Amino acid sequence: MSFRNTAEAVGAWVEGWALSRGAAEPAPCPWGFTIDVGLSKQVMRHVLTTADEPTVRKITESATAPGAWLKAFVSPETLAPWLAPGWSVSGGPSFLMTAPLRASRAEVPDGYRLRTWNRAGVTRALVRTPDGAFAARGRIAVTGSTAVVDQVETDPAHQRRGLGRLLMATLASAAAEQGPAVGVLGATLEGRALYETVGWRVLAPLTSAVRGPGLVES
Repeated sequence: MSFRNTAEAVGAWVEGWALSRGAAEPAPCPWGFTIDVGLSKQVMRHVLTTADEPTVRKITESATAPGAWLKAFVSPETLAPWLAPGWSVSGGPSFLMTAPLRASRAEVPDGYRLRTWNRAGVTRALVRTPDGAFAARGRIAVTGSTAVVDQVETDPAHQRRGLGRLLMATLASAAAEQGPAVGVLGATLEGRALYETVGWRVLAPLTSAVRGPGLVES
């Protein structure tokens, strides 16, 4: 299975992301989706399946409260001039990525312990050192025939030791065993380098914008 188009992949990503983060059910809009997130630094997010200047301008002019975010599948250079005053591009270039999900077995590198658990459709993987210190984590949310990888993170002190590959194999296997055949995720530039080595491919650029100064997405 693969996505028929980018809009279908975006819908799957939005649904899985909301489940992973415990956000409200995404509300469909003519231009995409709005999600109530409920965090102080991210009150809501608007995700545009297709973006153009009039649409972005209208949304960002009407959303004036700090903590509103916007996600568009265009480059930062394209999105920035479309934003209303008070909005700014946040972070560097990101990407919407997809891959087939297959059950596979990954060896845990020496010196680490892996634990996984599933609650309400979300499988979490945690890697720790023998003394219990945090090394890496990730999660995958299953929604029907697709799954969304989210919050993959490796502590800087434990990078380049195969933990990212371990997490991706573990999460893909956990989802595949539940039925989904295809996955989707949002990746930073650094994350893209890891994901491409394990079979993921870029579908579209992804750019974030935020209303309010000094806000960083968690």
